Amino acid sequence: MRGLRTAAFALLIVAFLSPAATRCHAQAALLMEEPYGFFGTLNPTGHDAIYFARICADTPVKLRRCDPGEMGVVISRYSDIAKYDWVAIPLIPYLFSVEDPAEVSGRVNRETVNRIREQYHEAHLLSLGEDVRKGGFLHGGWAELVGVSYERRMYAFRFDTTEAQDDAFIVKMNESENRSHFQLLFNNCADFSRGVLNFYFPHTFGRSVIPDAGMTTPKQIAYKLVKYGKKHPEIHLQVFEIPQVLGYRRHSRSNKSIAESLVTTGYAIPIAILNPYLAGGLLVDFLVRGHFNLIPKDTLKLTPESLATLTLPGEPTDNPVSAAIQVHSDAPGGSMEFPSEPLATSGLKTVMATHE
Repeated sequence: MRGLRTAAFALLIVAFLSPAATRCHAQAALLMEEPYGFFGTLNPTGHDAIYFARICADTPVKLRRCDPGEMGVVISRYSDIAKYDWVAIPLIPYLFSVEDPAEVSGRVNRETVNRIREQYHEAHLLSLGEDVRKGGFLHGGWAELVGVSYERRMYAFRFDTTEAQDDAFIVKMNESENRSHFQLLFNNCADFSRGVLNFYFPHTFGRSVIPDAGMTTPKQIAYKLVKYGKKHPEIHLQVFEIPQVLGYRRHSRSNKSIAESLVTTGYAIPIAILNPYLAGGLLVDFLVRGHFNLIPKDTLKLTPESLATLTLPGEPTDNPVSAAIQVHSDAPGGSMEFPSEPLATSGLKTVMATHE
């Protein structure tokens, strides 16, 4: 009898440690990236991207499930990548322009960064089109897709996802028309992230009249995700810092909301001269809603060697609202929507919903 109990216990341990059990849940993370350079001075809101631990890239514009040992991709909306609305880049190249974390240096120079970016572009990004420019002082380009940690610091707001959610997201992105509709004020990178988060947590991330005048900013989206995470501990929200690699350019600056940008920069002076009432309203907006700190004091800094922390599993808890989503058309680009109530899983197809 004791032998049977021992064998049963061993089978439970094997089942618990099996790949099927440990891969039931994975992570995604909102990447809030700090502003830098000349454009970051004019528009200090920064950039948004989404990292997925279970989703990988067949090509920069075609998604698939990751194979064992792969660390997932970063997906974001860009303005100057030919006709594409979004591009997916593996995590390590996105951050450091190389494929092996062991090749990342603690300090770099401009010559090194340019060389490894060119090497990665020639090896992996020519499928985007040979006419996609590298980018420069005023316009972006393919250089925005690789080596981002040489440009700026970023914060990863990690949350749990399920296999069903990630599979549905892959279907949706692969079947949707990936054509650029970028617009700085109302269809920017943060709007893309807002749509993705609404896919995982439906009807949660809307626009804010205060403090961003109806525009979507990276700091606003991060704030709403933190607020949602406090109300829904089952998503196991955690915040990590991915430091800027020193040597390529000056330190990036902290992300600001629209009101914070206008009040704390030189824009405040002409606004106050032209319309003191507007300036006063912006100040009140900033003090009441636009000034908030999202980053805990004990935030863990991730090195290239410790980035696997982003892929560690959380507690085995599903989000019942966003785990069941049904497709209403078999045709690519067909009508897709979130259900108002959780659906039974039997007989459902892999699903997706529009992110806007």
